[in-house]
Amino acid sequence: MASMSMIRQPCRGVERSLQAMPAPIRVAGRCAGRGARKTGVSLFPRRQAPMTITSALGDSLEEYLQTATSDPNLRRLMTAMSEAIRTIAYKVRTASCSSTACINTFGDEQLAVDLLADKLLFEALRYSHACKYACSEENPEPLDVGGEGFSVAFDPLDGSSIVDTNFSVGTIFGVWPGDKLKDITGRQQAAAGMGIYGPRTVYCIALAEAPGCQEFLLQDDGKWLHVKETERIEEGKIFSPGNLRATFDNAEYQKLVQHYVQEQYTLRYTGGMVPDVFQIIVKEQGVFTNVISPTTKAKLRILFEVAPLALLVEKAGGHSSADGKCISGLDVEIKQYDQRTQICFGSIKEVARFEKMLYGKSERFAKEEQLVA
Repeated sequence: MASMSMIRQPCRGVERSLQAMPAPIRVAGRCAGRGARKTGVSLFPRRQAPMTITSALGDSLEEYLQTATSDPNLRRLMTAMSEAIRTIAYKVRTASCSSTACINTFGDEQLAVDLLADKLLFEALRYSHACKYACSEENPEPLDVGGEGFSVAFDPLDGSSIVDTNFSVGTIFGVWPGDKLKDITGRQQAAAGMGIYGPRTVYCIALAEAPGCQEFLLQDDGKWLHVKETERIEEGKIFSPGNLRATFDNAEYQKLVQHYVQEQYTLRYTGGMVPDVFQIIVKEQGVFTNVISPTTKAKLRILFEVAPLALLVEKAGGHSSADGKCISGLDVEIKQYDQRTQICFGSIKEVARFEKMLYGKSERFAKEEQLVA
């Protein structure tokens, strides 16, 4: 766990980039790039009549945020997280990593890679001035970072144990309005996002007040380009079975995995939750499962991982099933910072199949349940 002194030390790269950020400006009416596909975003500002404004693929992150939300604090916070993710991508790509530390070219940073990411994200939130409390898997108790408007929970580097294999890894975060990170649900999130560090660096975000899940690609000049919007998850045969060892003593999970194999689904599983869930959004199909058994307990934390990813997947048009109760990952009440669950993300029929085969029925998706094996 990162020490308090470590978190308070300034990260020069993040500090410079955030200090250079322009002050929030008014919502733009239209910022469509030539030849770009336009997507409608409906906003309902306080004390104003509803208005419809337009964003477009090909826009910058700043342009998208100006059209997607009228809240300047949320714009600053989401931009600050993008700055941290950009810096983490560089550190992951250039640091020499062992099982205990990452050392850069100049030898002036010697931290485990997930602690380094943790430090950068806390600093980004501090300099955004839009975050009151923040907590992470490395620092699960909320820390006052001096701002106001929102509180943020994040997993700094999901999959850090596979960094040295050069597999994709990622950052996950959820944004809640106010100053609470407990006795809340994922459905109360104002926004969620993840950074994916692989052959490409991607910033994937969803805002509660705007439709769809948005993908931004990091360019060579350091800017984020809006390259994809996902609003529908179709049916398809891609499966990512997490915690596969649970099939040893969970007969229902074993039958579900056997169904995927017998129906000739394509297995795409990296061992990193971020890329395995992100592929559902970017491919617009598929299913991800992580199931428990008597000998394999739940590992995924609702606050830091499941709730933010559930918002991303469901804004993209997908569904989720959590907590063994056939409810959305957005509806699990978060009572403890370390609260854990099993989870399924995917298309509506795949989530219905998951609930039917593991729990006997799917009341939420009764119509779809009749159509699945």
